[in-house]
Amino acid sequence: MTVLISELAELTGVSARALRHYEDRGLLAPARSSSGYRDYAESDVSRVAQIRMMIAAGLGTSTIRRYLDCARTGDHGTTLEMCPDLRAELDALARRLDARQAELRDMQGRLRELTSAG
Repeated sequence: MTVLISELAELTGVSARALRHYEDRGLLAPARSSSGYRDYAESDVSRVAQIRMMIAAGLGTSTIRRYLDCARTGDHGTTLEMCPDLRAELDALARRLDARQAELRDMQGRLRELTSAG
């Protein structure tokens, strides 16, 4: 069974524009019909769910492209099979998020100082 881009968008809750972006970034590779329409496979529904989960976790499309084959969707959602390179990238992302959270806490503290000084 194949589906058109509008059908995949409806099935996944992702806009057709986002699906085309995923294709441009090498995350999806739909077949083309003889008339040039994109034909998505049924497996692309779970592939889009995996992409969305990875984006929501803070991964960029270039990182997702490298590790999308590590994504698994099962009864408990999407998971990633770990390998050393992927673990290193995820650890680096976690460190950047920790640093950003610390910066935000510092800003909140300075803001509280400003608002309580009057």
